[in-house]
Amino acid sequence: MSGNFVYNRVLLKLSGETLKGKFDHGYDADAVRSAVQRIKPLVDQGLEIAIVVGAGNIWRGVMGANTGMDPVTCDYMGMLGTMMNALCLKEFCNNNGLEAEVYGSTAFGTAIPAFDRSKAMRDLAAGKVVIFAGGTGSPFFTTDTTAALRALETQCDAVLKATKVDGIYTADPFKDPNAVRFKVLTYEEALSRQLKVMDAAAFSLCREHDLPIVVFNFFEAGSLERVVMGDTSAGTVVR
Repeated sequence: MSGNFVYNRVLLKLSGETLKGKFDHGYDADAVRSAVQRIKPLVDQGLEIAIVVGAGNIWRGVMGANTGMDPVTCDYMGMLGTMMNALCLKEFCNNNGLEAEVYGSTAFGTAIPAFDRSKAMRDLAAGKVVIFAGGTGSPFFTTDTTAALRALETQCDAVLKATKVDGIYTADPFKDPNAVRFKVLTYEEALSRQLKVMDAAAFSLCREHDLPIVVFNFFEAGSLERVVMGDTSAGTVVR
């Protein structure tokens, strides 16, 4: 059975905080399981999903930078954190009825093979969840950039940025009750309004290659399904 998707293959960008749930850091099994359970019904219907996850539940580069650590070292530590998160997600996928594979920007022993574009695309076509870890492999690039890069390499139809807000607003909706949500934005509008959709490198990649970005509330029940079905009330589309 195939769903009536407007995006058939997507790159889901998750924050590391998605995995920590009620804890200050680390992993909350209920939160990780909940994330997998939001994805599974759509994969079962034929949606092809790749994932890039951040490392904010383990490590943020600014934490080290504030103590005088070398920023390059801080970035490499963050890349290692994304590998831990990718392996965690893979385990929860496999334990909840989803086949998953992890590819790193570089190999890590026998646990994570290096990124292989052909294999990753075959896995996606076979209905497996593919998780990309280790960032781009270079410092000074965020996991947003990794998401845009891997989405383009594996011919995804959109980058879905999972947040706690149901889209992009004219102002912070938690602080400004008069903030208005955009349903659709052009790349030019997002730039001219100085809306922080993604970091500059990631946004530039998406813009140059006409790859849509959808910002949505991952924690709202049914939101992911509505996004891939093309419901513009479920988030903001930048294209």
